[in-house]
Amino acid sequence: HFRCKIYEARWEQKDDQLLFHITANRFLRGMVRAIVGTLLEIGFGHKQVEDLDRIILSKDRTQAGKAASAKGLFLSQIEYPTDIYLD
Repeated sequence: HFRCKIYEARWEQKDDQLLFHITANRFLRGMVRAIVGTLLEIGFGHKQVEDLDRIILSKDRTQAGKAASAKGLFLSQIEYPTDIYLD
């Protein structure tokens, strides 16, 4: 299925960099880039903060902003549920 549960999504300013952190139970192809692109459009005033709920509830990718560049995007950690391991 395509349902993802996002546990946390936040921006962090570190020196002269702006870092985006996201934690979820799974990620779809291009999901993080679409989220960041939409948030950047809101930040630059091309979309309103109120649009974010509407975009998410529409479940329509075409409503979201342009995908952010993959440049600088990396996976930093994976956690698996303990119940998947064999004894």
